Amino acid sequence: MWLPSATLAASPSADKKAEREALKNALVQVMQRTALKSSRVGVHMQSLDDGTVVFSHNADELLNPASNVKLVTSSAALVALGPEYRYETEFLVEPELPADGKVKTLYVRGKGDPTITTERLYGITSELLHAGLKEVQDIVVDDSWFDPERTPPGYDQEDSDRAYMAPTGAVSLNWNAVAVYVRSAPGGKAVVDMEPPSDFFVVDSTVTSGPGRARRVSVKSDAFGEKQKIIVKGQVPDERGAVSVWKKIDSPPMYFGGSLKQLLVSRGVKVKGKVKQGLTPSRAKVVHVSQSDTFDIVLKRLNKLSSNFVAETLLKTMGAELRGAPGSFAKGIDVVEEFLERDVGIPRGTYVMKNGSGLNDANRFSTAQVDRLLRHMYERFPLAPEYLSSLGIAGKDGTLKYRFDGTDAVGRLRAKTGTLEGVSALSGYVQSAGGEKFSFSIMVNDYAGRAGPVVAGMDALGAAVAATGSTLGPGNALASLNEGQKPQSGLPDIANRVKTYLELGKQRDQRNIGFLRTAWRSERDPAVRAVLAESLYQSNPHDYLGTRTLLDSYSATDDVYGRLRQVAHALSVGVPGVSSMVELASGGNTEALARVLELCRAADVAHDAQAQEELVDGLGEVARTAPEELVATLRAASPAERDATVPLLAQGLVKAGDTTHPFWKSLRKLGSGGTDAQLVAFAKGLDSTLTTKTAEARTSQRAQPVQVVAPASATPNVVPASGVLRPGG
Repeated sequence: MWLPSATLAASPSADKKAEREALKNALVQVMQRTALKSSRVGVHMQSLDDGTVVFSHNADELLNPASNVKLVTSSAALVALGPEYRYETEFLVEPELPADGKVKTLYVRGKGDPTITTERLYGITSELLHAGLKEVQDIVVDDSWFDPERTPPGYDQEDSDRAYMAPTGAVSLNWNAVAVYVRSAPGGKAVVDMEPPSDFFVVDSTVTSGPGRARRVSVKSDAFGEKQKIIVKGQVPDERGAVSVWKKIDSPPMYFGGSLKQLLVSRGVKVKGKVKQGLTPSRAKVVHVSQSDTFDIVLKRLNKLSSNFVAETLLKTMGAELRGAPGSFAKGIDVVEEFLERDVGIPRGTYVMKNGSGLNDANRFSTAQVDRLLRHMYERFPLAPEYLSSLGIAGKDGTLKYRFDGTDAVGRLRAKTGTLEGVSALSGYVQSAGGEKFSFSIMVNDYAGRAGPVVAGMDALGAAVAATGSTLGPGNALASLNEGQKPQSGLPDIANRVKTYLELGKQRDQRNIGFLRTAWRSERDPAVRAVLAESLYQSNPHDYLGTRTLLDSYSATDDVYGRLRQVAHALSVGVPGVSSMVELASGGNTEALARVLELCRAADVAHDAQAQEELVDGLGEVARTAPEELVATLRAASPAERDATVPLLAQGLVKAGDTTHPFWKSLRKLGSGGTDAQLVAFAKGLDSTLTTKTAEARTSQRAQPVQVVAPASATPNVVPASGVLRPGG
């Protein structure tokens, strides 16, 4: 909770006193008027021009910095490796490439290059082909530059196959993630393609195609011996293009080797044997060396796009280069800690750093420490330009592309974001409208509710600094806060606007995103903002920022979901936003799953049968594609949400084919045993409750006639228990 005892230093310059006082007042108001007030917050801002501490609140408290740890990793790596450092990947044969181009073994020896993509690998195969390679028996991938530990501390706290959890490797491809494309095919079938394709993947697909616009597809990636198993479930719409999902792989060397083999064959090089892991013999001769871009370019991907994979790879790279191969996380952390103590003046033991990316609950820094680091790098010429240019620019690129719209911070603020459950952070640099330059660090932990209001408060702090010296002054930043929004229009007006924005979303045209973003930023009606957020998401479902906007804008409150139900009745459509939320939930998005349960509770309280029916259909499909995630969400839900959801889930299971629905298999597997005794007990109890509820649902369904126009004497038709699921309601 914010306390009035925050340290506020006066400006040392008399002519800037008024500006500093206005800034101080604006920052205090932001802290008091936003969600920051009820959170654990650390803030430290300092002038880079005169060294004055402008604002400091809980600046010495150690907090979870999330991805702001990448600021530490990248600064140490830039100092240790230098901006001109290049990664090298060697391709060798033993003892040399013969005139006929036939070799027994092609060796690949990597040194951690995190930037090799399928496109680069194709170019590498061209180089090998033109070097004279015609035939290969086996491909041996040498991963020994790094130790065998693939993931650092913090990754074990999350059991996930998401791309941001990708393992490290001395030989890696596509950030050790693979794209899975799912598209419809004639006859209700669906096709699953891998990019890049290779025999490294074993695809297990039960996905189908059908009517509707919503995608409800679950893709899972699991280790399968030396291969990778891709499990695809659900349904893709007939009228929509391919759905693509990125998933991590578990064996970087075999993934790289399998892809290399496939590309060599496609270029006419025969590969008769297998892909193996092994060591390169000392007498092997280099055929080709692939070099990465210079390190300053690599840094941009790390910080602007917040790549966990690059950050963890950097730790091992520093370890191998400065402490000797094999590189390890422990060696890399030692290099970073030495840099912080020797160069920055932050002693070992005053912080906690377990990994290089900031993932999960493994790191602790204070905002004063992060700000100290930022000031050090700002003053460290000639490395400062490379470091500053790696940060996202407000309103322009990276993870800040859609933040600070309409404020003085656009183009003036460069920073690194940080986001975890209950954690938000923002640290970087800003030049005010008056020309003064500042460094700042903001960390927020343990906040209740959604990230949106917290992010809005953090952005208001940054915008206030940027506005210092402008005509309107830092107080104008308060106008950017959207807290306390209330309905601004009557139902007819909101229905017309909602209809217009929904049509834009249905176009799925990324060219609409700029307009939709502008409209979302300026809209003050929360229900309309939620629809704009859905249209942003639908315009590009693969954009994390669009997904984040939808999750932050859509709620089960009367002002949003309640009014959108009224719009749905007026327009005779499904409730706007529900289909997209179910789509996300079907893919296993935990926030979307929680939101769906909140909607079930709201529809139950309102006794809205039409809204409940839409959720029945959605839950049936969520249970099919994300069964384990749904059980976990039900377990964490409030009793009221659970009581409202379980009967609807039972109806959804019955409509989708109760006895054959795959949810039962997953539920009973969870209840059959495991290390989590409470989860086992919950799964057993849910199984018992759902068995009863589905029996009641079948009885009720058989008793209800289909609404058809028929003579009064006609026998009413009965909806069969195995009725067809209607995607999206």
